[in-house]
Amino acid sequence: MAATIIPLIAWAVIVVVLGAALRATLRKPGPASAAQVSDGEARVRAYGLVLRDKLDRALFGPVLARQVWDRLMTCPVGEGLIHEFHRDFCGHGLIRTEEGVKLCDILDGHHPGEAIAEWRSREALVAFFAEQSDYSCSGWDEASPVFFTSDEWYRNNQRLTREKLQHFV
Repeated sequence: MAATIIPLIAWAVIVVVLGAALRATLRKPGPASAAQVSDGEARVRAYGLVLRDKLDRALFGPVLARQVWDRLMTCPVGEGLIHEFHRDFCGHGLIRTEEGVKLCDILDGHHPGEAIAEWRSREALVAFFAEQSDYSCSGWDEASPVFFTSDEWYRNNQRLTREKLQHFV
């Protein structure tokens, strides 16, 4: 009799475990709780602060700024420093215009947006960018009104950096 009951119990256990596994696999996930969403947002904010604190605050200086202007002047009008080439938002770029250079958002890898700031002379651009840093260009620096933003998504999102400027020149 035990030889009959033990295999039946084993089969029942196997069926119950497989049924529970199948149900867990096929079940649609429910909406995230408010606590989970809040915890996720807090982690993203905390990581953003860690990245902010790692940003270089050393000024770009006039030499690099002059090199950027000179390189931009070799570009055709409507082109320039575009460091990301992908769909949607591609960060900040420096584009040569008929009048000089504009700082703007780049969309879809090559479409310059409206000017955030413009410089009509080498001296003006050099004076401005010589006083910038990775930190100020990131959008975190409240003392840099051209770049500053309170939008957490926009801060440090594909912004100009010393490395990108040096790569361009």
